[in-house]
Amino acid sequence: MTVIDTPRLRLRPLVAGDAGFLLGLLNEPAFLRQIGDRGVRNPADAERYIATGPAASYQRHGFGLLLIERKSDGVALGMAGLLKREHLADVDLGYALTASACGQGYASEAARALLQHAHAVLGFIRLIAIVVPDNLPSLQLLQRLGFAFECTLPAEAGQTVLHRYGIALPACNVAR
Repeated sequence: MTVIDTPRLRLRPLVAGDAGFLLGLLNEPAFLRQIGDRGVRNPADAERYIATGPAASYQRHGFGLLLIERKSDGVALGMAGLLKREHLADVDLGYALTASACGQGYASEAARALLQHAHAVLGFIRLIAIVVPDNLPSLQLLQRLGFAFECTLPAEAGQTVLHRYGIALPACNVAR
């Protein structure tokens, strides 16, 4: 799996040593509310999440969620990447930052780099993004990137309604 560098960030594969950081991120209130509970309650759960999620995706698809690190000091800020979900036909762009990293343009920088990588390296001509309708910062970012609303996904009992956005690559807003 490739490491992706931007002016301020390094996106690299998640490894078992990232379990402590991931444990915190996956249990932040905003993550639980906007993305969902992944059932990660301790470091062993976090290591298992990495092994069966991102690491398995790297092997199966050649892409997956990556750790976002600030280059200047190596601090982990969140994760972002491309996901192939069984129930969706298209590859999905996903991202999540710690509360302290939000509002500084890191999600935008990481997402733009991933869109460029998806097209230039992986050859994708389309991506989607799934978002809860009240996640306004994420919706605004998707729109700035050039994603357009496509549909509301059917919610099963007890699940949150999700909106699907799509983008054709290469997109003119990716390079900004």
